[in-house]
Amino acid sequence: MKLPAIPRREKRVPMSIALQLAGHADMPGIETTFTENVSSKGARVHSVRPWRKNERLWVSSLPGGFRAQARVAYCQAQRGQGFAVGLEFLNPTGDWVIDNPEHELPKAASEHGNHTS
Repeated sequence: MKLPAIPRREKRVPMSIALQLAGHADMPGIETTFTENVSSKGARVHSVRPWRKNERLWVSSLPGGFRAQARVAYCQAQRGQGFAVGLEFLNPTGDWVIDNPEHELPKAASEHGNHTS
């Protein structure tokens, strides 16, 4: 029995960003690829490698201002060649193309200079 899909918490934006993927258990090395769509918390990427659900890998943007460990949410074989891989960013550092609203200060606090460190 197939369970119903859980709705996304935020929309994905169609955007092609160059990335490097590393950490495949069976195929070591770095793969240079691109995103199909992005959100502040993850991305759908194209890969020539099959990834296992919940597998962990490293993602870095090109040029490299962003790095994250990521969890494979799904991996779907594509017609022709390659795989569509859904990634959830686990510990992002640097600037991603879309800001994570959970990491922003509340508007009232930032307007009044009430920053917490």
